[in-house]
Amino acid sequence: MTKRLERLLLAGLLAGATAASHADVSITRGATAIPDGEALASEDLTIANERLAFSLAVESAPPWGVPRGTLVDLAAVKDGKIDLDRIAFADFIPNNWSAWPNDGKEVEIVEDSPERAVVRIRRNWGEAWVTTTYTLEAGSDRIDLATELENAGDTPLSGIRSGHTLWPDTGFLFGVPGLGDAKETVADAALTDRMVAYDRDWAFALHAPYFDRINYDGQDMYLEHDLAPGESRTFNGSLQVVPQGDLAPVVAFAAERHGEPVGQITGTLRNVGGEAPQDGLVMIEKAGHPYAWTLAEEGRFEMSLPAGEYRAYATAQGHANSEPVALTVTEGGEQTLDFAGLAGPGTLRLDVRDASTGAPRDARLVILEGQQPPVEFLGKQTFFTELAPAGQAQLALAPGVYRLSVDAGAGFTAEQQELSVTLASGETVQETVEIERLAEPNNDAWYGADLHHHANVLEGTTPPETVVRAQLATDLDLTFISDHDSTANHERFQALSGQRGVPFIPSIEVSASWGHMNPFPIDIAGEMQVDPGTDSVQAILADARRLNAEVIPLNHPFNDYGYLRNLANDSVPGGFATGFDLLELNAEVDNVPTRQTAHNFWDAGRRIYFTAGTDTHDAWNDLTGRIRMMAKVPGELTPRAFARALKDGHGYATQGPLLHPRNGLFGDDLRLPEGEAFTWKVDVTAVDGLKEARLIGSGGEVLETVALDGREARLALTLDEAVEGWVALEVDDQDGETAWSNPLWVTRETTTLYTSALED
Repeated sequence: MTKRLERLLLAGLLAGATAASHADVSITRGATAIPDGEALASEDLTIANERLAFSLAVESAPPWGVPRGTLVDLAAVKDGKIDLDRIAFADFIPNNWSAWPNDGKEVEIVEDSPERAVVRIRRNWGEAWVTTTYTLEAGSDRIDLATELENAGDTPLSGIRSGHTLWPDTGFLFGVPGLGDAKETVADAALTDRMVAYDRDWAFALHAPYFDRINYDGQDMYLEHDLAPGESRTFNGSLQVVPQGDLAPVVAFAAERHGEPVGQITGTLRNVGGEAPQDGLVMIEKAGHPYAWTLAEEGRFEMSLPAGEYRAYATAQGHANSEPVALTVTEGGEQTLDFAGLAGPGTLRLDVRDASTGAPRDARLVILEGQQPPVEFLGKQTFFTELAPAGQAQLALAPGVYRLSVDAGAGFTAEQQELSVTLASGETVQETVEIERLAEPNNDAWYGADLHHHANVLEGTTPPETVVRAQLATDLDLTFISDHDSTANHERFQALSGQRGVPFIPSIEVSASWGHMNPFPIDIAGEMQVDPGTDSVQAILADARRLNAEVIPLNHPFNDYGYLRNLANDSVPGGFATGFDLLELNAEVDNVPTRQTAHNFWDAGRRIYFTAGTDTHDAWNDLTGRIRMMAKVPGELTPRAFARALKDGHGYATQGPLLHPRNGLFGDDLRLPEGEAFTWKVDVTAVDGLKEARLIGSGGEVLETVALDGREARLALTLDEAVEGWVALEVDDQDGETAWSNPLWVTRETTTLYTSALED
């Protein structure tokens, strides 16, 4: 039998046939056998043993414009069958998520034996070289990663952040223990050097012993370093695959890597009826932080821990946590822990209604105080009312005392409400919450949308129905989706939005490594014909117009993968291009450079206006609509009418305050005689209380500041005889949330011209 035939037979076996007790390592070329995998081209490589399989996109396009030659598929092998691909990307990033100019790639199969597969891929990053060696051994549950970063240029690389990443496309994240919920931080307080992506039936760990900081909740594990010309540095890490959501193997491997002495804990879990509860587990805490957990299969558990001091408690889906117990683990020691009497859930039924009309209100519900599931497959801490029946929610919660927030447009059209409730095991409690609407922007034809939002494509984790519920709960008037390089969710969003009679704006986040953009509205389910990883900015803009985009915004233009930043770094294929309409104010980044750039454009008379979006990927853990774009749309509210209003400048971005100009709409032209003053009248509202308004003029200069209090005010802003070019408005509320308007254009005319114009 030839070696190629052996590999083909093994690939078929792993894809679904009955497995032998042991499978050799294999390398197969072509479309991957991993279900839901993205490596589908003829030159792609899939490497597998009896415990895991992964694919390298040698020819297929990786996500986010990353160069080809990247690990894009990863799956556990269970009972001889390859499980679903669970990742979008897991590989090396040379400098955070900056642009990756690339024109060279070498792929070498170093070893292909039953005992071991070794593949080396070399790609350039500008004048540097990134060479990653992937090693999988027979019987191993991990891929060993060794990446050499070599500066082959003449310019030092200073202060770059390099390292391995793990970006799942489903499930949940358990960041580096000790670093809490920090999205980006140094690793000084880290209790270990790994992060985990997981769900009930799988867990993937990234082990990165070199790291000194994280980004994106630990999905990126970086070292900040310099690299002189001719210098190189090697980064060693591992991707570990566990076929269930149990971290015991992850802890065991980390202890082995560090040479730490270990002891063992074993025991049982039982509920009040003496039975093993569903999804029971034991949570381990170290130094006051969640450290790891192990599942209690049929009520029994065992786990090895490095020697040290811990606390442990038992919990299960919908069950109250047990009382924690202190643990001192010693080398070679064994301890037995028995947790009994775990109390099962109660049920909270909520009816959210308008205080004046009694009409149902969509709402977002968050546990502020009370038991919150420590592992996300046990349950959420954030909930949304149903699409149908509207305004209603039913929550199964562990028994105990709770305080919940009830947000229905909170901070924009209503105040946040709170609900206190006590639940007993097996009890159902019915509560009604009334929401008082304090602002009605729709009455003056102002409508809002969150114009940067993701669902469940790539690293997005929120199903379309939950995204729609989240957008309605924050009192947005149109729904919107912009998944990375995909329109797969369009038809589903249109149907869900149609159930409630809400207009849906279809978009796509075109995701080149040098800059992202959200053209909208585009054709429903239209497909790109360009490759964001290789094509020029001009080709991408042309393709967005082919999809009938009314506007093309620049997303987060100054972050590491923003167009304007990378344009300044000369890292954009095609260089400078016209054709963009809007600049995004993004909830996740520093928007000061974007606002300054807008002012520069306006100083030059260029009518490029604001858009705004949250860039939410996880609607349970991030607040949808916390920044939004409001547009003035007289007549029928449609996606295209909304986009045209923004293209004309008839809008403002806001984190809370609402604006209503009475005699000079944002984006319009105001023609004044030379030497004549004008009073600009603008109504402003902030349900959390107004604080300050600022009139901004050419160069970003503050022309007038007005102290405010109360919820409503009518501003009378003086445009004196010297004001020319443009003016705009910024308004803060008492919580420090701000609204930023597009400009009102001011032109001065001589009396003669002014009179002549009137006569004409």
